[in-house]
Amino acid sequence: MKDKFYAYIEQLQDTITSKLETVDGTAIFKEDIWVRPEGGGGRTRVIENGAVFEKGGVNISGVHGELPDSMKAYFGVEDANFFACGLSLVLHPKNPMVPTVHANWRYFEMYGKDGEIVDQWFGGGQDLTPYYLFDEDAVHFHQVCKTACDKHNPSFYDTYKKRCDEYFWNAHRNEARGLGGLFFDYCKATPEMDMQDWYNFVTEVGNSFLDCYVPIVIKRKDLEYTKEQRDWQEIRRGRYVEFNLVHDKGTLFGLKTNGRIESILMSLPPHVQWRYDHQPEKGSEEERLLEILKAPKEWV
Repeated sequence: MKDKFYAYIEQLQDTITSKLETVDGTAIFKEDIWVRPEGGGGRTRVIENGAVFEKGGVNISGVHGELPDSMKAYFGVEDANFFACGLSLVLHPKNPMVPTVHANWRYFEMYGKDGEIVDQWFGGGQDLTPYYLFDEDAVHFHQVCKTACDKHNPSFYDTYKKRCDEYFWNAHRNEARGLGGLFFDYCKATPEMDMQDWYNFVTEVGNSFLDCYVPIVIKRKDLEYTKEQRDWQEIRRGRYVEFNLVHDKGTLFGLKTNGRIESILMSLPPHVQWRYDHQPEKGSEEERLLEILKAPKEWV
């Protein structure tokens, strides 16, 4: 399964980066192959200063070795080896009318003393973080997510949409990071879903990503915007940074497993503002976005 899924994310990385280069029309992804001293490595691809994408990364990795002490405590094991692989992407567009997007699809195995698999699961998801809210874009993103889920289980969309709303919650701000999407983790074999079934589901979601996001980018990338709207984008990006550094489990896992720091922090935008006690004008589009972020909404 690990070889099969790693081959899938290699192919998916190629598909996504190729399409995004076409959408941008100017910049191309810079590739960086890296090796993890404790075992494994990855292929980082970063796009910067493009016509559409100010900064973005589409990274794959496959790492293995002894589980670090901090992760042993987390999983409640005394001695274990692991393998983890996944694709993680974040795209920060230049135009504040185009939303930031994040996605991740991953697979994990843990081994006993004799090298046998003692635990394995899939995880992942995709979520949208706009700076200006176009309701039709939110509906489109969530509808594509729901269509992918419905092919495998009619309850998946509602379940994983709710988990996404719960996970991407900036507790110290009491607001959502964005408009959500899907979030699933610890997807293990059950009588209803074996590991091949989970593979089929996760790859279905992965394959839906470009359909979720690219139509929104094409629709919004050439809209005009003001300096004030760009400032608002950078202020909201600050909340994105706060979530990733304070709450995000993927970031923390990478840091605790001696992951590659450049790849882990690839998700951070290049231009950000933190203004003291900034409040949007009453009745403004900025205020409307904040109101939506205070209470997750059902989009489809």
